[in-house]
Amino acid sequence: MGGIAHGAAALIFLLAALCAVLVGTSLRGYQRLSYEQAAAELGFSKIGNRQFNAVLSYPNGDRANFALSGDEWQIDARVLKWHAFANLVGFDAAYRLERIGGRYSRIEDERTQNRTAYNLHAPGRVDPWELIHRYRSWIPWMDALYGSATFLPMADGALYEIKVSQSGLIARPLNQAAREAVGSWH
Repeated sequence: MGGIAHGAAALIFLLAALCAVLVGTSLRGYQRLSYEQAAAELGFSKIGNRQFNAVLSYPNGDRANFALSGDEWQIDARVLKWHAFANLVGFDAAYRLERIGGRYSRIEDERTQNRTAYNLHAPGRVDPWELIHRYRSWIPWMDALYGSATFLPMADGALYEIKVSQSGLIARPLNQAAREAVGSWH
């Protein structure tokens, strides 16, 4: 009778451990699929009517300044998305910020007002995006290679964070000026 009780207790503990491993694996998978990596922070100071100085700060500490015209800012990127299995084993979406620009809320202004756009990457001797595109069939765990963009309103003193999720760019306000600009955005 004692052996049966010990065997049953061992089986219960084994099943509980197996359940814990399955729950942990499931939570890790969710964490991997919802992971976001920092791409930049973007701050603004108003220098004129619909004119802003933008400071783009990268996670490595580099900074770049741009004069943007318009009501909103936009950042574009190239994104390499992996299949879910590759993502679960540690491959995060790869990205390259392509350009930053000002944009206008109204299409009429977009057609007639001063446009500003800047390149965010220096052309290199070997372009990894071109290589990936050319040899895509040799990388079976790659899901998609595409462009992604995010845009929000510009405002004096506004600060935004730009992140890359497993499916593209995301921007969020970081301070009150940015939250108010997004809150009154139309």
